[in-house]
Amino acid sequence: MQKLNTTLVYILSIVGFLCCCFWGLGLLSSIIAFVIATKELKKYAENPNDYVNGPAMKTAKTIALIAIIVSGLVSAYQAYTYLSTTDEERALQEEQAREQLEEMGIELPW
Repeated sequence: MQKLNTTLVYILSIVGFLCCCFWGLGLLSSIIAFVIATKELKKYAENPNDYVNGPAMKTAKTIALIAIIVSGLVSAYQAYTYLSTTDEERALQEEQAREQLEEMGIELPW
């Protein structure tokens, strides 16, 4: 009996969740996890008796799909926010954030 590579899919899916706020990095790792899970499930579908952890791979594929959706939504929101604000508005928001940090006693090195 062989095992499907569920560990890699789980790790890439978790990285997708953790990195969903970094402009598509989470989306990239989630898509890779989903593709790997799909290929592994095709092998499982051909010979289900040869593999031990087919149901675990189905779960891993579902988690990868959820990570794709979350990362995609966050990336779309970030793109919308970036494209809908002007440079002046972003500079104003940055200045306000800097002032709030200084009020809390946190000084930025730049």
